[in-house]
Amino acid sequence: MSKNAIITGGSRGLGAAMTKTLGKLGYNVAINYRSDSSKVITEKIVKELKDEYGVEAIAVQADVSKFEDCKKLVDATIEAFGENIDALVNNAGITNNCNFIDLQPEDYENVINTNLVSMMHMCHLALPYMVDRDTSIVCTSSIGGMTGVINQADYCAAKSGVIGLMRALALEFSSRKVRVNAIAPGMIMTDMLRGVNQDELNALAATIPLGHIGDVSDIAGALEYILEAPYLTGQVISPNGGFVLQ
Repeated sequence: MSKNAIITGGSRGLGAAMTKTLGKLGYNVAINYRSDSSKVITEKIVKELKDEYGVEAIAVQADVSKFEDCKKLVDATIEAFGENIDALVNNAGITNNCNFIDLQPEDYENVINTNLVSMMHMCHLALPYMVDRDTSIVCTSSIGGMTGVINQADYCAAKSGVIGLMRALALEFSSRKVRVNAIAPGMIMTDMLRGVNQDELNALAATIPLGHIGDVSDIAGALEYILEAPYLTGQVISPNGGFVLQ
């Protein structure tokens, strides 16, 4: 039987690499996108999944910070692939990168809702289709959820909450054959970092014990390991080059 997966925030950066990993592993994939500008990018990935890996894939417009849109995403997945969800990858995330005094309540509420509450919505909706079948939930946290980061109070709060949510769900659903883990990326080369001053980026890389910025393939590889590791649950896997030690 085919395997079915949902990934949020799966059309760009880390998410795109993880989406392709799901396809490589043989999962049919449902990917959300929020804005009309992201539709073309997401539909291109859908086509790549079908052409390169022979799996089914769908793109669903859904703002996962809203419960109704999360339900729309899960319902569309069930309609397309059937009533089994084998993997849920909660990856959607945003950041404000602003000092806390200048943040407006609606700004930090948006980060919390997108980065943390969305995962609660998605787990709540998907778990009835995942229990008792050896399934896996993977949540994207961050080294910011393990340490403090200047100008990232709301982001760090959300990503720390992701780890707490993951651990609680791992304990609650281990007896029902659902494994729950988190990936906490360090500094990874994405379009955001490519756009910064390269001298500053090189200086940043020098602070990492392994001496370089990570690649999106490092995060995709962590996802593959988690999905294929039947004795792993309740854990944070953090590809970060030794920048943060657990």
